[in-house]
Amino acid sequence: MNKLLLSLLLCGSLYAEYTNCKLANKDYEEICESVVKGGVSYEYANKFLLSYFKTKKFDEESWRLFQPQEIQAHAQNEKRANNSLVKYVSVIVEHLRDYQEVYDYTEKTYGVNREIIASILMKETRLGKIEPKHDAFIVFNTLLTRVTDETPREKWLKKLSKTNMIAVIDYCYKKELAPDECNLKSSYAGAVGIPQFMPNNFAYAKGYKSEIGDLSDMSDAIVSASYFLSQRAEWSELMDWEKVGNMDVIEEEWYDYDFANDNASFVYAESKKSDKTYNCYSCGRSELDYTRAHVQKIMRYNNSSNYSVGVMRLAYDAHKGLAKIELP
Repeated sequence: MNKLLLSLLLCGSLYAEYTNCKLANKDYEEICESVVKGGVSYEYANKFLLSYFKTKKFDEESWRLFQPQEIQAHAQNEKRANNSLVKYVSVIVEHLRDYQEVYDYTEKTYGVNREIIASILMKETRLGKIEPKHDAFIVFNTLLTRVTDETPREKWLKKLSKTNMIAVIDYCYKKELAPDECNLKSSYAGAVGIPQFMPNNFAYAKGYKSEIGDLSDMSDAIVSASYFLSQRAEWSELMDWEKVGNMDVIEEEWYDYDFANDNASFVYAESKKSDKTYNCYSCGRSELDYTRAHVQKIMRYNNSSNYSVGVMRLAYDAHKGLAKIELP
């Protein structure tokens, strides 16, 4: 009986006329008004936000992993994750050779080193080998539904949820996907595709041989990640590896520093958005200025010092691996 009622309701919605964003949920009203302002039809916005399959299903695992204690544990495990990826340097080198034509194009077009992009893609999804098992819209709808405005963190999460839900609806509308067919596979945090873009960063998706990028396609992922860093980090000139310090040593020294100091940061002494201060590893060390500048650029992709230092280490080793192959 319940299934029959649900079926009738869903069928009935196909013939409903939507001319406004009058919804019972005020957050959904705000999302609806935003996407309509961006060009989405009232009908599509309403159907999406009233869909049982998009707004009445929740991701319990994602919700658990977003809890502060889980986020803290993830940050602590970043070092272990970096160390475990070093054994894949040869895979990165092979990948760089397989996609040499694409990397030639991106380095010439955007000025971002190929080793950096390949190392980011290795960290994000092990060069596309890790299969996402969540749905981006459901991840953010779960957050939006359960957080309150009681703390600055929850206010931030609510804003994050709305902007990404807006991006998903806009993306699927342009792709002419019905709401129930708009299933963007993502990480527990809602990041999509090989380069793990948040939906509100879909504007940086670029195709290798087309204007719109497919983030599940490796060539497009390479181009998109390169374009992202060129735009968000103002990375426009290839890094000179001769000016970068020995990243194997720097990484180990950074880990020791991070372990011994609370609120450690590889590049920052203070936050630009708050009054928070950090114990800065590279500040005042002129020999690290060049390395520091590029770690800071990578932090525009992921603001974790451990993540960004790990990318630099993998890229440094991959660069050495490529150099050995290219020797006569």
